Amino acid sequence: MRSWNKDKVKKEFDELLLEVRRVTRVTTGGRKMSFRATILVGNKKGKIWIGLAKGPDVQSAVAKASREAYKEMFVVPLTRNQTVPYPTTTKFKACEIKLLPANAGTGLKAGSSVRAVLELAGYENVLSKIMWSNNKLNNALTTIKALSSYKHADYFNKLVVQKLQRETSDEGEQKREVSSAVKEIQAKKEASKAAPKKTPTEKK
Repeated sequence: MRSWNKDKVKKEFDELLLEVRRVTRVTTGGRKMSFRATILVGNKKGKIWIGLAKGPDVQSAVAKASREAYKEMFVVPLTRNQTVPYPTTTKFKACEIKLLPANAGTGLKAGSSVRAVLELAGYENVLSKIMWSNNKLNNALTTIKALSSYKHADYFNKLVVQKLQRETSDEGEQKREVSSAVKEIQAKKEASKAAPKKTPTEKK
């Protein structure tokens, strides 16, 4: 039953093998060869993550990277035009990525691994620019960092509610201050009316 649930979950997501590299580690006994796999996992509906793992062969490295990607998924904000909410610039290591919202029908103006990340996340209209780096892994990590930094609609709704609450509280305080000032003026008028008038003294 558990295996069926896992297969059902995996069918909802698309996997993309971004990069496989052979890496070496120098030890006292010599050089140890291994493979590093980078996999992108997304459902094209707002969920995306990247998996990175090493293994003695390509198959084991890919399997480990896929498991890592499914563990730490997050939800990105999608607008009606399937674009990013607002412009952002994110820097990670030597890479810097700019993401700009675009109108419907623009398409994905992105290259390298940035396009792959945006496609698997579900974006269809985004303008982007890569600066200072051509490394696929760093570009993908920077793009995911940029997407994770976006605030969702709930965050802005809370800000609006807090602003309205502050405005209503300020208006209430102003009304209370005005009413207290009016009461003081009325009290002074009543006190001046109730006070006995002084008769003028005749000069000799």
